[in-house]
Amino acid sequence: MRLDDGKTILITGGAGFIGSNLAARLLERGCRVRILDSLERPGVERNLAWLTARYGDRVEPVVADLREAGCIEKAVRGVGGVFHFAAQVAVTTSLADPQSDFAINLASTFALLEALRRDRPGVPMIFASTNKVYGDLADLSFCPGGDGYAPTDFALASHGVPESRPLDFHTPYGCSKGAADQYVLDYARSFGLPAAVLRMSCIYGERQMGTEDQGWVAHFLIRALAGQPITLYGDGRQVRDICDVADTCDAYIAALENIEHIAGRAFNWGGGPDNAVSLLTLIEEIGAITGDPPQVTFADWRAGDQRWFVADTRAADHALSLGRRKPWRTGLRDLADWLVSSRASGTPQAPAPAPARSAERVS
Repeated sequence: MRLDDGKTILITGGAGFIGSNLAARLLERGCRVRILDSLERPGVERNLAWLTARYGDRVEPVVADLREAGCIEKAVRGVGGVFHFAAQVAVTTSLADPQSDFAINLASTFALLEALRRDRPGVPMIFASTNKVYGDLADLSFCPGGDGYAPTDFALASHGVPESRPLDFHTPYGCSKGAADQYVLDYARSFGLPAAVLRMSCIYGERQMGTEDQGWVAHFLIRALAGQPITLYGDGRQVRDICDVADTCDAYIAALENIEHIAGRAFNWGGGPDNAVSLLTLIEEIGAITGDPPQVTFADWRAGDQRWFVADTRAADHALSLGRRKPWRTGLRDLADWLVSSRASGTPQAPAPAPARSAERVS
């Protein structure tokens, strides 16, 4: 598929962190972007304002909830491609309100698939899934390494979790996102819908509104820059492969452009082994950036927490002809610079520091 000038692309959740970055990239290429977003997440209205101020009427905001009657059918009219990011994103929220989690993550994805099947059967869709489809990886053996937990299995330690890993949904969030993931793949198989899935690890970067339940890299930086303490759930030796949002946008655009070759496939996506880092090491680097080591407190592990997750991205790299990701230390400093400059200039992109009670769940 060619992203031709003037083509309208729908991004559900397009005012969010990844969605707004992807929208900007598409708009720079001459596309029109329809952004369907409820603006429920605090701060995302700043992202939408930034996009409309910069790109004018080529941005089509649709402020609505996916659960509203007729909303999805209207949103897909005339579009040439769909990126589906809209979701309930927190495990904690899914445990507190599993019914809403189900309605937003699974029922709305099903409704979007049905709208495309009925009304826009040739329009491609890329779905943003999660590494939570693999569960807590409790069957794996880990050993303490120099930078947090590491699997004893050599292949896993070298390359990360492959797509052949059995699915194992934990928590209502894992179930809703995992079931949606499988529906997308089956609609490609059963109905020929040109759709594919990216199962994301931890993404960070500009325009991320880090909170206690999602966006932990930005959240840690925001709190450190404000001189506020960081609370870790678990022992802080958890390892994640963090990935800059610019590299992630590259992957999503390449997925849409290559949909003829990848329809019906799911790919693991993240920073890969080169960008695997423990929480404690990342906090140490934040201290080096700010010149003042953050205060850290600890709390109990949370349901479904993975001690280690690193995505094996070799399949995505090969199928989508992707290059190496930005090194995490470089990306972390870039994000810190953006947060500082946004506040200093008075621009609305950077979120205000969270309250002092805030803590963080690791995705």
